[in-house]
Amino acid sequence: MSLSKSFLFVALATAALLLVPFVAMRFSAEVQWTWSDFVVAGGLLFGAGSLFVLVARQANSTAYRLAAAVAVAAGLLLVWANLAVGLVGSEDNPANLLYMSVLAVALVGAIAAKFRPQGMSRAMFGAALVYVLVTLVALFVWKPTGAAAEPSVHLANVLVANGGFAAIWALSGWLFQRAAHVSGTGSTRHLA
Repeated sequence: MSLSKSFLFVALATAALLLVPFVAMRFSAEVQWTWSDFVVAGGLLFGAGSLFVLVARQANSTAYRLAAAVAVAAGLLLVWANLAVGLVGSEDNPANLLYMSVLAVALVGAIAAKFRPQGMSRAMFGAALVYVLVTLVALFVWKPTGAAAEPSVHLANVLVANGGFAAIWALSGWLFQRAAHVSGTGSTRHLA
């Protein structure tokens, strides 16, 4: 599929996904999206889909494409959850901004690795480690006060949810590692 057709497919898929809350708003008072919610969600979905298209085009194996899909999904879910409810405490907790360092590690690592599977694996494992460290800092070092604090949130719930997110990054790292072994060279075509 050509690049322009791939982006068209991403745009159509984004529009289709945005129809779900749009239609739900017509039938339920519990779904209340503003135009800015649609813009942000559309930007996130289109951006994530486009990033996957660009990275997956470098693939020489199914394992690499699957690893890229998991990594992009992990990033999308991280941003979406952080904007919606926050990953530690409420969405108003400034400690949630620390999670953007996870994305930075993944993106900088991927670029530094020139999108080669072995380097991508290290970048995703690094993102998983940073995710765990950020969670520990957010929970035990930088404690929120006032409106940002949510005493009703149980520590076990936060640890399990954040452990699941970290595991998604680690899964992507493992899949990239498998892609490196499948290709035997640990390399892919470079982004142009």
